[in-house]
Amino acid sequence: MLNCIAVDDEALALSLLADNISKVPYLNLVATCRNAFEAIRALQENEVDLIFIDIRMPGLTGMQLIESLSKRPMVIFVTAYREFAVEGFTLEVVDYLLKPVPMERFLKACDRALQLDQLNKETKKALVEEPDFFFINVDYSLVKIHYRDIAYIQGLKDYVKIKLINSDKTIVPRSTVSGIEKLLPPSKFIRIHKSVIVSKAAVTAIRKNSVFIGDIEFSIGDTYPDVINKLIN
Repeated sequence: MLNCIAVDDEALALSLLADNISKVPYLNLVATCRNAFEAIRALQENEVDLIFIDIRMPGLTGMQLIESLSKRPMVIFVTAYREFAVEGFTLEVVDYLLKPVPMERFLKACDRALQLDQLNKETKKALVEEPDFFFINVDYSLVKIHYRDIAYIQGLKDYVKIKLINSDKTIVPRSTVSGIEKLLPPSKFIRIHKSVIVSKAAVTAIRKNSVFIGDIEFSIGDTYPDVINKLIN
């Protein structure tokens, strides 16, 4: 659902625009505005995803309003003036509709806005998702390790042993268990002992005081009493 506002200084044009918006199931009209100043108030009071706005309006034009916004929703210009089209698209608007707007053309513009909104959300989601790897210094080289490849991590005095799944390879960087723990997402790994971190996905069995990864048994430290509950839940 896209929250939108309609802005036009002509009452009839505003009414027709609002009626068109009401026919699109994924649009939610939160405000109708007779000028740019009413639009500014509506933007302050509502979460707005899309603005339908005329260009020529008294006091402050639609173009000037959009240019002034630091946080800009998607914009569809709805105007009777073709000559502003180039300038309008320099503002990276979704579409530029000429009055009178045929319903099929209006729907096409709305569909474009919906697709753009979905793309923006997917992009934002990708940016905030946890990375699936990290780099660590091993023998003067930065080695890339994917979280999915780690079975467990075990402390060895001034070093740690990173055991990889389905591989005989063991990576031994100079670090501490606590130092490595800071590089790992808690959603994928759990510390079960002062010297052991295990991959939740790699755990194959759990006993009262132990965790198994294949045939390897790790004791749960006395200071980590919630390990089993965290693994099960």
